Amino acid sequence: MSDVSQYMSKQLNSLINQKDSSGGKARLARLRRGAGRVPGEIPELWGEFLNGMPENFISSNGEPTYAEWAIYISLTLFALHQQGNTNSVNCRGKSLGMAAAELMSENTDEERERVLRRFGPVVTAKDMSELSYHLRCLIQLFSSKGIGIDYEMLADDIMWFQFDDKRKNVQLRWGQDFYYKKGENEK
Repeated sequence: MSDVSQYMSKQLNSLINQKDSSGGKARLARLRRGAGRVPGEIPELWGEFLNGMPENFISSNGEPTYAEWAIYISLTLFALHQQGNTNSVNCRGKSLGMAAAELMSENTDEERERVLRRFGPVVTAKDMSELSYHLRCLIQLFSSKGIGIDYEMLADDIMWFQFDDKRKNVQLRWGQDFYYKKGENEK
């Protein structure tokens, strides 16, 4: 488990354990307001994603670090996804590609086309603002169909997506998870 996914795990466990309390609901509401924004842009969220963050994750120049982007996007999307769900939407082991494939299997041809129009831009995003926007659209589809995703894995994926030499690995894995149905392709 990477340092990013370990930190995400702590944050998610805290949010999940408190999600039914008034304080937990307030935390999730604050985080939802940050979806699609730049880390640090909303001062009321600083404590939600920076509190307890390892020092090596924190920016020294005022620009969000790779880890700050990964954690911020993942936490805000988790909060958006969790809204209105009584059970946790964090589903360990289910990658972004797997969740999108599950969404494809549950829809009509017209809705499948909509999923492809949402998934493609996520995979080919060029920067964090674009990735965040397209992920938010896809997460809203997951939420509408009750499909969970592994947010620790997503944070790791977003972390590596930011490195030019690692991005293609993340993109390929998402594509593999999307198109390869375990069991169906094995003999």
